Amino acid sequence: MNNLKLKSLLSSLILTNAICLFAQNPIIQTHFSPDPAPMVYKDKMYVYTGDDIPGYDFYYMTKWRVHSSEDMVNWTDHGVPISLESFSWARDRAWASQCIQRNGKFYWYICAQTVNNDMAIGVAVSDTPTGSFKDALGKPLITTGSWDNIDPTVFIDEDGQAYLYWGNSHLFYVKLNKDMISFEGKITEIPQSVESFGGLRRPGKSDEVLQKQEKFEDVFVEGPWFYKRNKQYYLMYAGMTGRTECLSYSTSSSPTGPWKYQGKIMTDQPTNSFTNHGGIIDFKGKSYLFYHTGLLPGAGSYGRSTAIEEFKYNSDGSIPKIVMTKEGVNPIAMVNPYKRNEAEMIAWSEKCKTAENKKNGVYVTETRTGGFIKVRSVDFGNQGVSAFSASIASGLDGGILEVRLDSVKGIKLAQIDVPRTGDWDVWKTLTAKISESVSGVHDVYFVFQGKNITAGRELFNFDYWSFQKK
Repeated sequence: MNNLKLKSLLSSLILTNAICLFAQNPIIQTHFSPDPAPMVYKDKMYVYTGDDIPGYDFYYMTKWRVHSSEDMVNWTDHGVPISLESFSWARDRAWASQCIQRNGKFYWYICAQTVNNDMAIGVAVSDTPTGSFKDALGKPLITTGSWDNIDPTVFIDEDGQAYLYWGNSHLFYVKLNKDMISFEGKITEIPQSVESFGGLRRPGKSDEVLQKQEKFEDVFVEGPWFYKRNKQYYLMYAGMTGRTECLSYSTSSSPTGPWKYQGKIMTDQPTNSFTNHGGIIDFKGKSYLFYHTGLLPGAGSYGRSTAIEEFKYNSDGSIPKIVMTKEGVNPIAMVNPYKRNEAEMIAWSEKCKTAENKKNGVYVTETRTGGFIKVRSVDFGNQGVSAFSASIASGLDGGILEVRLDSVKGIKLAQIDVPRTGDWDVWKTLTAKISESVSGVHDVYFVFQGKNITAGRELFNFDYWSFQKK
């Protein structure tokens, strides 16, 4: 091999490893996950998202999803706890949502198109953060015959009063009762002004016209996110900038305003999506911005995915400009390899999807040759490892599952030759011995190989895994 070919090969390997090592955003790759709404519960971060349908040219969405993480980098897929079918009054457009916990119950506020061809806000309730969820009312909570009833955001203040904000061009709120499924008083619209939201929507003016008027470019559009920090109330929202949405925010000393515009948080970023929708939350002493992009392969404005950036508030409580990155955030905890870990706990993946059934819950499926799952920051300790086990199902000869350290081409700890288990839902626990010495913290890669199988064919389903100590 001449030096030129060798250099080309090495450059290709370095680039491939760099992508595998450092890519973290978007945080979910097995499906689209727009409109992220984070929630912290019992030392775990949950994110509630929508589910864009690939191949369409509009937001024809039919369900909502949940993921969770203890370390902010490995995200466990909990599937689809609610969908349009969960609400008898909903017919289409399962758009943005938010979930909140109160008195041992979890209330998930959603919006959807009704049989009357308008948008309404409903609420589902569950005993756990991952469901199952049930429609709490059998009818919408907010219905005014308007398309303004989208993107609900909910907050419970220190005095116990809960507030629900929402809006599309117009911004509204109500005070929720303690049952969280009814409200008192009338629906109130928040007046918009340059002082409050940085822009003013002129009657009869389209977004296209407004985009050309710099004075009005940061007008409130949609996607409010309401929270409180250090006695100050924050309202983040999607505003306009150029031909796309930006994330901006206003603050107030009261939960109902008046609001004072503070500026843009994320703007002029290569999101590959007209919309942006986010949530801000603190977790284990760190502050995070959740937002969405259209940067996965085959994505775009109708294929959006959740991403995260860490940031620090300025000393006066203001939010700095936040730049989107491919690297995302750093882990804040380690994975224990010696317990059962779900295969759908993923930091990064390629050439695989997730599915769910009543018997197994969520599992990894549609694995293809050359694909992989990366799990970050796995702590093996210093006792040594003797074996690796995985729960796998395959209706055909299933190829190979390789276990590698730190990259798709890293040290191979174990290899499982996957047999035909009996069917795609007939699961077997397969074990391979480990002779390599391993200790300390590593990223673990589960690499899918075909073993003389046609490259495009599905290989096997993968449910969970664990290592055994010596």
